[in-house]
Amino acid sequence: GFYLQSTDVTQGQWKAVMGSNPSKFKDCGDNCPVERVSWSDCQEFIRKLNKKEGTNKYRLPTEAEWEYACRAGTTGPYAGNPDSMGWYRANSGGRTHPVSQKQANAWRLYDMHGNVWEWCADWFGEYSSGSVTDPEGPSSGSPRMFRGGVWSNYPEYMRSAFRGGEHNPADMYGVFGFRCVRDR
Repeated sequence: GFYLQSTDVTQGQWKAVMGSNPSKFKDCGDNCPVERVSWSDCQEFIRKLNKKEGTNKYRLPTEAEWEYACRAGTTGPYAGNPDSMGWYRANSGGRTHPVSQKQANAWRLYDMHGNVWEWCADWFGEYSSGSVTDPEGPSSGSPRMFRGGVWSNYPEYMRSAFRGGEHNPADMYGVFGFRCVRDR
């Protein structure tokens, strides 16, 4: 089992662990998602968080864990109404917004659709042709996976099953954030 953070890592949380704020939208405040972080930056945050708390339980979610949590038992393209659940091109005003301002999914996870793309642990890889449960991503590659949609996208990019994977682990733009998993 695992626990997924109920919101994206915020700018305030990032500052408390890392001592700085890389975000493009700093004026949004400490309760806004940290963004402009690379996959590698997320790994450094997690390393420092684990050290600070004397554990090794924190990590990025796998792509399968992320989608399972996003769906929260639903089977449609979204876990609910995209307008009610996420910030995207039509309602964001061209920027991020404080976390947990939109409706949560059935498992009380906020901003799974929109606000910022969320890095996942997996390398990009094609899905297998057969049916699998809790699939593991490839053991190596170049681009890393991200999920969830972003403030600047159309709703089709916010679907629970939409896969992003054309960025390498060093890429950081004002669209990439993340949330942590804590293993039991």
